[in-house]
Amino acid sequence: MPAVLARPWPAFLLRKVFEFVLALLALVVLTFIMVHLVPGDPARVIAGMDASAEQVEATRGRLGLDRPVLVQFWDYFVGVLTLDLGNSWRRPTTEVADVIVARLPFTASIALIGIAITVLVSLALGLLVAGLTRGNRNQWLDSGFGWITASALALPVYVIGAILIVVFAVNWGLLPAGGANQLTSYILPTTAIAIGPICSMSRMVRREAAVVLEQDYMRTARGWRISTARQYSKHAVPNLLSSTLTLSGLILAAMIGGAIIVETVFSWPGLGRTVVESIIERDFGLTRGIILTIGALAITANVIIDILLALVDPRTLRAGKALT
Repeated sequence: MPAVLARPWPAFLLRKVFEFVLALLALVVLTFIMVHLVPGDPARVIAGMDASAEQVEATRGRLGLDRPVLVQFWDYFVGVLTLDLGNSWRRPTTEVADVIVARLPFTASIALIGIAITVLVSLALGLLVAGLTRGNRNQWLDSGFGWITASALALPVYVIGAILIVVFAVNWGLLPAGGANQLTSYILPTTAIAIGPICSMSRMVRREAAVVLEQDYMRTARGWRISTARQYSKHAVPNLLSSTLTLSGLILAAMIGGAIIVETVFSWPGLGRTVVESIIERDFGLTRGIILTIGALAITANVIIDILLALVDPRTLRAGKALT
């Protein structure tokens, strides 16, 4: 076994599994204590402020809040392991897992489409600007690109969403303002969730590409009259993938969190909108289950991106080993 772990890939995968499990355990603990940190008595909130003491006690017993905290945590932990997240506190006959299964595809779809659009557009845009401004050419383009992306980054996602609705749905009537009844309903929410990350990642790609395009191997490729498309696809893009994948992992996690705002703005029937509704209703059981799911998705996405990064750039295997 030690000889196997001395190899880069087994050691790397074992480390990632350990980090994954540790992060999930921390997430389980945080989502459990979240309910107990809510001001006031959760049983009183669920039963209603006009409920009698007997009704409050009955509600506390139904929710399991009358048991010792450690017993509550153990039951919650076992439930998570068995994918049993309990029932909604407001609607006792509704299972949290059923709500998540019904709403998760909507959130996952806009997040995955958004990250795909972000990576493709950012690579193309950053490379284009870097190529056109190479050697201090077209300084107006470099300045304009920096100003436009910085301005877009300063806008909150809900402002971007509102602008898109006003322009494309209200004024021009080209796209639906909300809901998920047709394929065109995906356009505005995915655009809103991707604009900020595109600006951030394309700025990074532009900086990295400016360095890559001045490397000796790129000068050699230009000297051999290799086509621009081949120069970029074969030599520039592979050297940009490491930094792009690293940033895309962070952006995907932010997108999953940003879906909460985007889904509310566009009345999108995903987990983001549902968690807002559950918080307003004080449905702490549903809130806890959704936050646990969103956090687990973000952790999983980052582990997958780390593995893809290791496949693209094996040097990260040795770097990770050196850090440990």
